[in-house]
Amino acid sequence: MAGVKTQVAIVGAGPAGLLLAHLLKAEGIDCIVIERVSGDYVLGRIRAGVLEQVTIDLMARLGLDSRMKAEGLYHEGFNLADGRRLIHIDIAGLTGKRVMVYGQTELTRDLMDAASPRGVEVIYEAANVALHDIETDAPHITYSKDGLNHRIDARFICGCDGFHGPSRQAIPKSAGKAYERVYPFGWLGILADVPPCEAELIYANHERGFALASMRSPTRSRYYIDVPLSETVDDWPDEKLWDELAIRLGPDAAAHITRGPALEKSVAPLRSFVFEPMRYGSLMLAGDAAHIVPPTGAKGLNLAASDVAYLSDGLIAYFNKQDSAPLASYSEKALARVWKSERFSWSLTRLMHRFPEDGSFERAMQVAELDYIASSKAAQTAIAENYVGLPL
Repeated sequence: MAGVKTQVAIVGAGPAGLLLAHLLKAEGIDCIVIERVSGDYVLGRIRAGVLEQVTIDLMARLGLDSRMKAEGLYHEGFNLADGRRLIHIDIAGLTGKRVMVYGQTELTRDLMDAASPRGVEVIYEAANVALHDIETDAPHITYSKDGLNHRIDARFICGCDGFHGPSRQAIPKSAGKAYERVYPFGWLGILADVPPCEAELIYANHERGFALASMRSPTRSRYYIDVPLSETVDDWPDEKLWDELAIRLGPDAAAHITRGPALEKSVAPLRSFVFEPMRYGSLMLAGDAAHIVPPTGAKGLNLAASDVAYLSDGLIAYFNKQDSAPLASYSEKALARVWKSERFSWSLTRLMHRFPEDGSFERAMQVAELDYIASSKAAQTAIAENYVGLPL
């Protein structure tokens, strides 16, 4: 079995794993990233596109933000729709901060393209990845590639391999606890090369269900509606989906919708999930390996970035300053932010979606809440603070 040694082995070459590897490499810390699929497959995943300042700042710290600054769209607010009107949440006016629309695919591409020139080693298509001895100070990873078995010895392993990856599964069930809420619907999304119907995002609560109008650029739009989990993209031809979007987003937005053929359509299930602690022995979890949020509020990628900010600081202190305290507090610090973001995403999902068990009373409560938000600066400020991202 071919073997190598490194200081940090990172499982998963999505944005969390690549961002962590770049931050460690920039500080002279050896690391290796392994990924079970190809780089093209990673880039083919259609994901979120709203970045908080913490994510923007990490890319700037690495000097990998030139394309982001050129192509990203700064947004100073977003909209909630209640079927009758748009309720504008002025996040810049209420918090002094902004968010940026820049697709996760593009951010991952920036990290991926810079990996080789900066000496970040990424091993794609690594099969049968398994973690060993994670409760000790000498963990290792085994995997197979090109018909050969391989081994990576490290001081620490960082699991950035998503909800279904092997990292969290390696932790004994007695050593952690999972919290989960699976939602009774999914988001049916359509990506099309058409201009957005509104300059800023619209989250819509309609009696027929939820809808979201978002964008990836001035010429590429991303729209969603919620559908029962039993439905598939085959149940929604393009014209039917555009018709439904026009109804749920309301007449003002509908008047500005440009229709076009789908570049991609998919149904994504929704769940809220947290696993704690985020450290076990020499294994640290980050991103979707430790937590999932529903996409309402665009927290997933940004939570992964804040995990990486805490984790990279801890690892840099450990290796370069012989200070183990920041790494020892990683799980506690990360989870404090995770749970606040989970609360926001859950509450916004609850406000903007119709649940199967809901009746007329629950619908009336949603209408009353949206009416209160429309008339209350305090309520809008609370939403804006969470949407723009809580401080690290």
